[in-house]
Amino acid sequence: MIRKEEVFKIGVINKPHGIKGEVSFTFTDDIFDRVDCDYLILLMDGILVPFFMEEYRFRSDTVALVKFEGIDTSEQARRFTNVEVYFPKKFMDEQEDVTSWNFFIGFRVEDVHHGYLGEITNVDDTTLNVLFAIEKDGEELLLPAHEEFIIGLDREKKVMKVNVPDGLIEP
Repeated sequence: MIRKEEVFKIGVINKPHGIKGEVSFTFTDDIFDRVDCDYLILLMDGILVPFFMEEYRFRSDTVALVKFEGIDTSEQARRFTNVEVYFPKKFMDEQEDVTSWNFFIGFRVEDVHHGYLGEITNVDDTTLNVLFAIEKDGEELLLPAHEEFIIGLDREKKVMKVNVPDGLIEP
């Protein structure tokens, strides 16, 4: 079974395209095109399920048309409408640039001055300023997701070291 901490969100399926089972896929990260992984993970009825891609082609910088194995009609493809798309973290090279803040969901956050802040449980990218939702002991802290704050990253241990300016974290 695939666990949420093993993947990160890269987009959403929009709707079927044509009559041969293709779907339109809006993505925030094109990692599926940059690394050697022949499947995407879809959140189907609360369960993360891998679907193998037969082929895909880009329509724009943020939209691709994807044909999944075994999905051959628009009726079959219709069940993927508005389904979230994830990518397995294990395929990311240690040197691979992270192009989606969602990659950090599940990371522990440690500040150089305040110590352990909690675990990133969500990324709010609905506004211009992207925020990490960090949870510790049932409390939620919203922290701006800025590269300048991140001073270290241990992908294997899933730890993000930060140096947050005074005033952003209540003592």
